[in-house]
Amino acid sequence: MTAACADRVGRAWQVLDGVPDPEVPALSVRDLGIVRDVIDHGAELEVVLTPTYSGCPATEVIEQNVLGALQAEGLGPARATLRRAPAWTTDWISDEGRRKLREYGIAPPGPALPDGGAPIRIVRRLPAIACPRCGSTHTERTSAFGSTACKALYRCLDCREPFEYFKPL
Repeated sequence: MTAACADRVGRAWQVLDGVPDPEVPALSVRDLGIVRDVIDHGAELEVVLTPTYSGCPATEVIEQNVLGALQAEGLGPARATLRRAPAWTTDWISDEGRRKLREYGIAPPGPALPDGGAPIRIVRRLPAIACPRCGSTHTERTSAFGSTACKALYRCLDCREPFEYFKPL
């Protein structure tokens, strides 16, 4: 890769740091881990995206926002390629993204495969979920689903504040 290509790709990654996720605007699409690669083909950039799930209603908006941001910075033309394998996992959320989720009031997910085992278990004991406001693990789930299917609703029994928890996938 030439220095000019590396610089263009590096600039593209920086731009993508500023493209918010439409469903969780506290995170950029890069924080969320859905931007898998940026490839400079000379005539155009290719941005490889992995949606959080195959039926994600925000996929088209994310594509448009990513391409629009690159175009606005003079890095276009660009195209988006959807790569669904391997499937997105919450393990791809960056440490910075997890910090931003807490600050936004959403408890970040734990590891999708905490013991290195199989991702699907019939019976599982849920770990204690820490309140993103006070840090207490004295919390309870009030609903399996929050504002989106990937989040659950919880309540802190110490500070009494409700919060969402981003479920590990």
